[in-house]
Formats: sequence, structure tokens, C-alpha cells
Amino acid sequence: MDLSLPPGGILIGIGTDVIEVERVRGVIERQGERFLARVFTDEERAYCDGIKHPFKHYAARFAAKEAVSKCFSTGIGAELGWRSVSVYHGERHQPLVRLDAQGEALLRHVGATHVHLSLSHTDTVAMAVAALVRA
Repeated sequence: MDLSLPPGGILIGIGTDVIEVERVRGVIERQGERFLARVFTDEERAYCDGIKHPFKHYAARFAAKEAVSKCFSTGIGAELGWRSVSVYHGERHQPLVRLDAQGEALLRHVGATHVHLSLSHTDTVAMAVAALVRA
């Protein structure tokens, strides 16, 4: 197993977000498929739905999308959509970010080469810290 850290570089942007798991649970219970399909990628949904307690994992991914959008200083909107950011896991189960074409174009536009992501959650709170880096 490769234990090396991801490449370092110049910090271009940083963002963080914290959310209550109950808030995400409530929206999912009220809006269901409409919310899930609008915000999360199929990749994220497959992961979260395969876990015993999915709401804290959905909340962590929601926070990640917000944190990444704050890195870009755009928020979620015309420049970067909810599904432009997808969280998946690397071989060591570390959280990684996959950007769609719109997100990749924005990454190039700001002069970054990749996104670092850290997630954390308890049963009640989820948070994410994201950083844009140029190698």
C-alpha cells in the first residue's frame, strides 16, 4: 500500500462547512428523490445508501460540496452546481473529489491542479474542509 501523501503545492483557496445531520435527514425525508437527485451524484448515492446510517454520510458530502464551492469563492450556483462535485474514496478510504467538466474548467480558471478534502462526522454533526492547490 502506498502511504505517500498527495502532492503539495501552492494553496489557491480554502473552504469549510459544518452541518447538522438532522437537517440533511429532514430534507431527505421531506423531499426524497427530488433532493437526492438534484444534489448528489449516482456515485455518492450508491456509497451512502450502502451504509447502515446513511444520513451522516450524506451530510458530510453536502458539507464537502459547500466547502469546495467556498474554495472557488463561487458558492453553489451558475459557476459550480451541486453535482459538479462528487466525493469518492481512494484506496486507503481517504475522501477524494471528482469534478465534472464545469468544475474542471473552474479549477483550471483559478490556476489550481487538484482539490484536497477532509471530512468528519459524528451522529449529529458533519463537516468538511477543502483546499484548492496548484502543484
